[in-house]
Amino acid sequence: MDLTADFFSLFGLPKTFRLNLSELDSRYRDVQAQVHPDRFANASEAERRLSMQWATRANEAYLTLKKPLERAKYLLELADHDLQAENNTAMPADFLMEQMEWREAVMEARAGGDHHELERLYQRLRGDMDGRYGEVGRLLDEAGDYPLATDRVRRLMFLEKLLYEIDDALASLEE
Repeated sequence: MDLTADFFSLFGLPKTFRLNLSELDSRYRDVQAQVHPDRFANASEAERRLSMQWATRANEAYLTLKKPLERAKYLLELADHDLQAENNTAMPADFLMEQMEWREAVMEARAGGDHHELERLYQRLRGDMDGRYGEVGRLLDEAGDYPLATDRVRRLMFLEKLLYEIDDALASLEE
């Protein structure tokens, strides 16, 4: 095995956004079965260390490929398209307005203890994001439009954060 191989190659998967997640799970289990440190308990120190490196690499690869946002970011990285997420937060005004409306709705529902409204917002946002992930899949897998995919992934980063905020609000009401 090659520790410098990309995450897709590590599992013998195509470098595409649309992945068969059950295939990813199966390939991950296969790799872990080969490299898990428990299999190398009686091996030399160097073999145990290499096994640990492989297991760590397999875990990192699996967690990256399993999550659509992380998978999209990784594909863009492989294609040398930097998201510039830390220093480029500029977004179109209409998108920012939409974000403000979402956040206001979440704050109102949270302040009012409206569990049902938070659930509705969560489901609505999840549906919107599913459509956006479909678009990212088309841009990456079919069109090869990395600049537009970069923009869409940056937007999804905002939406994932909002989804987390809704989830957090729901959890706070359940306490």
